[in-house]
Amino acid sequence: MPKKLSKRELQRKTRQIYRAVGNAPQRIRTINQIKSAQFPYRSARTPKGVTPLEQRSYLGSDYPTVWSRRLPARALRLMSTEIVAKPLMSYIASPKRTGYDRLESLGKRQPVIFVANHHSHADTPLLLTSIPIKWRKRLIVGAAADYFFNSRIGGSLSALFIGAIPVERSKISRTSSDEIASLINRGWSFMVFPEGGRSPDGWGQPFRAGAAYLSIKCNTPIVPIHLSGTGNILRKGKIWPSRSSTKVTFGNPIWPEENENSRNYSKRIESAVAELADEGDNDWWVAQKRKYSGETPTLQAPDISSWRKAWDLPDTKDNSAGSKRRWPTI
Repeated sequence: MPKKLSKRELQRKTRQIYRAVGNAPQRIRTINQIKSAQFPYRSARTPKGVTPLEQRSYLGSDYPTVWSRRLPARALRLMSTEIVAKPLMSYIASPKRTGYDRLESLGKRQPVIFVANHHSHADTPLLLTSIPIKWRKRLIVGAAADYFFNSRIGGSLSALFIGAIPVERSKISRTSSDEIASLINRGWSFMVFPEGGRSPDGWGQPFRAGAAYLSIKCNTPIVPIHLSGTGNILRKGKIWPSRSSTKVTFGNPIWPEENENSRNYSKRIESAVAELADEGDNDWWVAQKRKYSGETPTLQAPDISSWRKAWDLPDTKDNSAGSKRRWPTI
């Protein structure tokens, strides 16, 4: 049987209960007052007959990235690239980097637009660990606004660790292009994949004219880069990466010509990346002979069946001695 409480103990328990719940009505009144509070404690109501202002989402191309270019974020990004990304890419990608001597003509403080082909999510960390540090200290990366900035968490991580800035893929956004041009004019370099997305089949896609437009507007050189082998690491549709050897080839800086429009300039940039691809697949002398004879292979797939396209992919071929050809993934 439960112990019977004495009169004094019963009074003490009763006082404890009153102290615990005695202020509940007052707390309830306070909460109701907060909920019913009006201006200036909450935003003012829109008068009747007036169209309310559209709420800014701060996602996609509207995501603010100014904070990611301040000193603390830049220092953390540089440390994560050197301490984490570089050893990781050395293990996974075993990169062979060539063409650094072609960048010696550029001034130390000269901003640059780095342009590369795009096959894999591994392209970005591989490029970030390959670009010389004098440009990497002040580098922004063009990232798809609808993919990397569709949530606050994803946008924050992209801006913090790779220096991403949102870029519209489906349309030309004057806001983002003006912001990037302003940063380039202030000494920031820009890295972008002008194909607009990863290759779905391993072959290249036509280059868009955004990088060429910025180069003309800011009178800034473009450095073409060709990446090979990254499609074997993390091609589109894969979740887990696989180890593979890769090549990063830097080309000669390209400047816009007088009165050249962005469309023709973009084709010239694409041709420069294709020449670097030919150089990586063969050698410099063969690539130069094809260049001056107009026989450089394009980055796009030939008009043949899908299994032939997969078989003819450059990444399935290895011209080194004693190597075996890898069967393609269709």
